[in-house]
Amino acid sequence: MAKSVIITGASRGIGRACALEFAKNGYQVLVCYRRSADDAADVCRAVSAAGGRALPFQMEVADLSDCRRTVSKAMMEFGHIDALVNNAGVALPALFTETAEADYDRLFDVNMKGMFFLTQAAAKEMIAAGGGSIVNISSMWGITGAAGEVAYSASKAAVIGFTKALAGELAPSHIRVNAIAPGVIDTDMNACYDADTLGALAEKTPLGRLGTPEDVAKSVFFLADEAASFITGQVLTVDGGFIR
Repeated sequence: MAKSVIITGASRGIGRACALEFAKNGYQVLVCYRRSADDAADVCRAVSAAGGRALPFQMEVADLSDCRRTVSKAMMEFGHIDALVNNAGVALPALFTETAEADYDRLFDVNMKGMFFLTQAAAKEMIAAGGGSIVNISSMWGITGAAGEVAYSASKAAVIGFTKALAGELAPSHIRVNAIAPGVIDTDMNACYDADTLGALAEKTPLGRLGTPEDVAKSVFFLADEAASFITGQVLTVDGGFIR
């Protein structure tokens, strides 16, 4: 029986790369997206062309009823959930003193609250099935903090605390929980930076370049699959040596 995975924010960037990586390795993929229906359909076509199976599914990760719908859809289509990749997230480049309450609430609703309750729904199915794997996408700024992105850094630090605590709680149920902390990755989320800023960040990265979505996706797949069967509660930085 083919394994299955739910990936949020899977229509582009890191999520798209993860969908293709999991499909390449024989997983059935629920390609979750919020607005980019065309992009999600394109991901599914790419998976189908490579001989895999992927289904698009529109959901709002900050809506708890949508979180439950997503898990129900995966169970209906696949019969089981082997892995969950919590990739959906939003950024908030803003000075601390200028961060509005509405922006703060939206940031934490997506980056933490939605992740919490989608994982809760999926974990119940994994517990019943006897195991599974969860990979959460944090950020290197969740480890070090970033001036000018205080709220974002705090939300991604919360993801790390969530990961470590949940790993201990779910380990007796044979469910592994890990996190990836990407560095500066060449995705739409970083489009808020101009070319000079991105160039400077690349220069500060010891490996001398920005990361690619594929760099992150390969690491996500490693943590999700059996090659990492004795790894849980860990945060893997995929940042070209930016923090060390």
